[in-house]
Amino acid sequence: MATLSPLSFLATTKVSLCSPSNAPNCHRIAKVSCNASNNDIILGNRRDVLVGLGGLGAAAASFSYNPFATAEPVVPDVHGCNKPTLPAGAKPIACCPPNYENKEPIDYVIPNYETLRIRKPAHDYDDLEKYKKALNIMKSLPDDHPHSWTQQSRIHCAYCHNSYHQKGHTDVEMQVHFSWIFLPFHRWYLYFYERILGKLINDPTFAIPFWNWDAPEGMEIPAIFTDRRSPLYNDVRNQNHQPPTLVDLNWNRRTGVDTNGDVEANLATMYRQVYEVRRPICFYDKHFCAGDKPYSSRTGSGSIELVPHNTVHSWTGDKTQPNLEDMGALYSAARDPIFYAHHANIDIMWSIWKSFRRKDITNPDYQNASYVFYDENENLVQDKNIDAFDSKKLGYDYKQLDLPWLKAQPKPRRTKAQRNGRRVKKVNLPFTLKDKIVSTVVKRPKINRSQVEKDEKEESLVFSLQFDRTKHLKFDVLINEEEDYKWANPKYREFAGSFVNVSHAAQSSSDTETTLSIGITDLLEQLDADDEDSIVVTLVP
Repeated sequence: MATLSPLSFLATTKVSLCSPSNAPNCHRIAKVSCNASNNDIILGNRRDVLVGLGGLGAAAASFSYNPFATAEPVVPDVHGCNKPTLPAGAKPIACCPPNYENKEPIDYVIPNYETLRIRKPAHDYDDLEKYKKALNIMKSLPDDHPHSWTQQSRIHCAYCHNSYHQKGHTDVEMQVHFSWIFLPFHRWYLYFYERILGKLINDPTFAIPFWNWDAPEGMEIPAIFTDRRSPLYNDVRNQNHQPPTLVDLNWNRRTGVDTNGDVEANLATMYRQVYEVRRPICFYDKHFCAGDKPYSSRTGSGSIELVPHNTVHSWTGDKTQPNLEDMGALYSAARDPIFYAHHANIDIMWSIWKSFRRKDITNPDYQNASYVFYDENENLVQDKNIDAFDSKKLGYDYKQLDLPWLKAQPKPRRTKAQRNGRRVKKVNLPFTLKDKIVSTVVKRPKINRSQVEKDEKEESLVFSLQFDRTKHLKFDVLINEEEDYKWANPKYREFAGSFVNVSHAAQSSSDTETTLSIGITDLLEQLDADDEDSIVVTLVP
């Protein structure tokens, strides 16, 4: 059974401010966040999670770009594909695409789509028979066929478990999580999966369903995935989470038992993780350019990847398996047909977030990052991020649904008067967080900022982390809250966010760093804490 690793934390309180001129840049700085101090790289026992709290700073509105710098977009070296590095307990598998050794990928040309494929919610999906037929054909193909179920499911393994290295940097892993390529890679992945299924049944209008766990009517595992006679069924799931159990978008296993999800908390989670996130650096994840190690102080997951992406993966995985397989481990997640419905909803969140008129990333190192897939015609093709920014350009859209979480803004649990007077003792550093909560005081860079200042810069908490990436890890962050597990609930405004790791790859001795940035501008306003020169940050394992 998968177990949680102990968490160790080191906190510092040095603070610096970012402006648009010194905002994080792919080419010029050694650390993801310009809020972090020079001495917050933490060394220690890598069996634990080590955290450096860089204090509070203000993230600039967008990623900056230096046209005179020498950097390149990240590209996989398809000819250098190797066996994956897998976590303990995983059965050995090969994840490289078939017949790739003597092929050069060609640039993919997007067809001119006259009619859009419309993806519909899984609980109201009317193309089930087509989907079952297509999957049955896919699963009947030989394992070495590029359109086979085996090959489609292993794409995720190859890009997540050290099979690919970066072109021009043969000693550096290609990783599609924990950075700004997370969303566009998975959009391309689902695009070709959908196109191949349509090709197999000779129906170019075929569209896959999405699991809309962000709405009450979609918070159960959809029935189309629970029929044991269907090719959409997978028995390697958490059997305690079958319908009518509701998904817990902030699942933490803190009580040691499986509990039913809470609609109010789920909706508040979506409000916080999508609508309230205004800056690309907090939503998209951090930079990842050619030569960058995927586990370094430059990289880090954005809000949508951490929660609900990671939590739903872990919630769905089978707790009797060593790494919560299938969905709970990145190498095996795509073996479960529900993976594609889960990621289709993540894909929707990207489109929805941009519809709020959020600023996008214009850095060419992001735009020109690329991946290699087999297309529906069995061509080995290369695809760039920039061509995936608009789903309609790729010939598909989603059925329009209400977004109930837009009205689910979390409410403060206590008034300012009720929380005044609490004294927090100075924490002796470093410390290990295993089964207890730890709080510390963090100084703010400025109080009572104007609305113009808030629109320009997001006040953020910045953490530097080191951890065992083979372990399932989670901690929650509370602001100005009491030390009690029961208050670590997303429906309360004091809940700021979470760090969540899904088991992936084998642990190495030098690649376990990442960063976590949590925007708290709106939170401080709603807690009536704008005039306070410091805040209490509580870490809940």
